[in-house]
Amino acid sequence: MGTTLADIASKAGVSQASVSRVINAKPGVSEDLRNTVIDAITSLGMPVDKMQRNGTRLIAIVTPNMSNPIFPEFVTEITNLLAQRGFLVIVCSYTPSGTSEDGYLELLQSQPLAGVIFLGGKYDTKDSNLLIYNTLADRGIPAAFVNGAKRDMDGIYVSTDDALAMTIALKHLTDLGHRHIGLLLGDRNHFPSIIKHGAALEFFARHAIEHGDDMTAWTTYGVESGQMAARLLIENGATAIACASDELALGAIKATRSLGLSIPQDVSVTGYDDSPAMSFMTPSLTTVRQPVARICLSTINALMAMMENKTLTSRRDVILFEPELIVRESTGRCIRHSAPAVEP
Repeated sequence: MGTTLADIASKAGVSQASVSRVINAKPGVSEDLRNTVIDAITSLGMPVDKMQRNGTRLIAIVTPNMSNPIFPEFVTEITNLLAQRGFLVIVCSYTPSGTSEDGYLELLQSQPLAGVIFLGGKYDTKDSNLLIYNTLADRGIPAAFVNGAKRDMDGIYVSTDDALAMTIALKHLTDLGHRHIGLLLGDRNHFPSIIKHGAALEFFARHAIEHGDDMTAWTTYGVESGQMAARLLIENGATAIACASDELALGAIKATRSLGLSIPQDVSVTGYDDSPAMSFMTPSLTTVRQPVARICLSTINALMAMMENKTLTSRRDVILFEPELIVRESTGRCIRHSAPAVEP
């Protein structure tokens, strides 16, 4: 796993912050402290020039709170891939009531990072202040942004094709005869939801399917919020609901049942992510699967390339992956309003 910051600090008898200042050539470091840390690095068998070039091979994963099961899946896959390459990983999971994303980035300023991977954050939200990310670019630290739109920031952007994800979900529902399809989306400033919404409107227009504003619900991600928003869609006549996440889909299923209706006989529901356990619930969820393993491997490979060639860190490339429709029990043929299937 390589030498860690804690290993060096313990050997030198100083704090990890002091070790970090020496490795990163920060101002205010005395010659005695510098010599002590360098001696500790040497005694641990790590060449000083490699340590100063690569730090402690430490990579941070910055992620929203992991109540959404897709985030632990990403974290586990990325952590395993990095461990195989000899990197240590620290996971910074922020919550509304805990340390914020900005707070974690401030804390990471003193760490000798080899790279940072973001699984969500301000970058995936419209009109957000992106200045905090510049601190990474200023230090030449490679950054990877997963599942968000390309922004005015250096780094690699790796994502599932959200537009295609919505399109294949709607194609499935219309093939089942549904024409009164509700959209249950996340925050209206969240780029993945914005992209899905745009793709849905294009699909409806292309196939001459009427879709009023009352058939789109924007809400926060979560089962409870999804349940409240889905109830309105059903009351407005939706026979099917295409959701921007599996959590929202679970909320839609709860809303359907609370109204005394059945799934999929009365309302069909599709999710997005294919989170663990979606195949084991009752009814099992039809959803659009993110190719998590492929996304993670591509993200790690891109990060490694940027670490080897620092000129790549200033590029802003986008890598999109094709999602897969997983058909299960939560979708069925429309009984209330039938119509012929549409062409692709």
